[in-house]
Amino acid sequence: MKKAIGILCYPSVGGSGVVATELGMKLADRGHDIHFITSSVPFRLTDYHPNITVHLVEVNQYSVFKYPPYDITLASKVAEVIDVYELDVIHAHYAVPHAVCAELGREMAKRKDVAVVTTLHGTDITVIGQDLEMQPAIRYGIEKSDAVTAVSESLARETNTTLGSDYAIDVIHNFIDESVYYPVRDNRLRSHFGIEEDETVVIHISNFRPVKRLEDTIRTFALALEGRRMRLLLVGDGPEMGQTRRLAKELGVLDRVIFAGKQEHVAQLLALSDIHLLLSEKEAFGLVVLEAMAVGVPSVVSDAGGLPEVVRDGETGFVVPRFDVEAAAARLGRLADETELRERMAEEGIRDCRLRFDSNEIVRQYEHLYDRVCDRHDA
Repeated sequence: MKKAIGILCYPSVGGSGVVATELGMKLADRGHDIHFITSSVPFRLTDYHPNITVHLVEVNQYSVFKYPPYDITLASKVAEVIDVYELDVIHAHYAVPHAVCAELGREMAKRKDVAVVTTLHGTDITVIGQDLEMQPAIRYGIEKSDAVTAVSESLARETNTTLGSDYAIDVIHNFIDESVYYPVRDNRLRSHFGIEEDETVVIHISNFRPVKRLEDTIRTFALALEGRRMRLLLVGDGPEMGQTRRLAKELGVLDRVIFAGKQEHVAQLLALSDIHLLLSEKEAFGLVVLEAMAVGVPSVVSDAGGLPEVVRDGETGFVVPRFDVEAAAARLGRLADETELRERMAEEGIRDCRLRFDSNEIVRQYEHLYDRVCDRHDA
């Protein structure tokens, strides 16, 4: 049944914003009316969609406030959109601030029969949730929601462990846009980076924060490089960039590392790569791993969070203990040496994307969830 759905998310680059925007576009394609309520147009929303409206939250500057009151303004905008567009569902991506703002907006609105669905993406639990002063707000956002989802079984468990609760959390995995990420091999960009035909390309994509363990990435590559022709393609930027470059120089591998900088569209870079490397300390799901799998690039990942739910160890890639650089280097070296193994894992990964992470099936799971919470409100 067609619904009017408001989506609260961060519009910038990042897993939660990407998934929220892709979900909104696919729901619009299926006939629903979608209303993004954000501080700016989501970066993935590049084409016109007749079923999508963006409502910008504009925060005025008041001298009495040290910081502009974005959360209050967002809640007011939510209330306005609920009433004007007769929303059926508000889907908040992140418990704080979006679930809290969704509930406050629902309380402000004249129309009270709108349902609130909250999706936990990780940072709201694994980082913000560790702050004891923030936990009451996170609990409030979750408890006031009509339904809560998490992007992995691991995150659902960690939420209840962190908050000392037993919330009923539906697990709905992330997905990718199959029209962007699909099996392809494209070596045209290799010459741009000066990569030789016989070199194995290892790619790492992240925001270069400490949690991504860039130090482990460089050390793993340096160990695996010995006796092999390999290049490490680092895509992204962030606070660890300087230290990463210094460590690569210290280990004598700087000339083997390519710093590609921050890129919003990485499908072409994945298409020229052979192996994907992600050794995070924390990772609720690992959307970039799914992107690599869809293109046909097997991954070596840590066992952090939801990564083992995405990568089947020994089948679609390798999973190694967090911080175990030697184990990661051994798996990376094996994939570099064994072309047939790499190709088999690539094929299995592509099959997994189609069977376990099909976007249409995952969108249907969200539709069923919306039906469930709306029926409960109508009863």
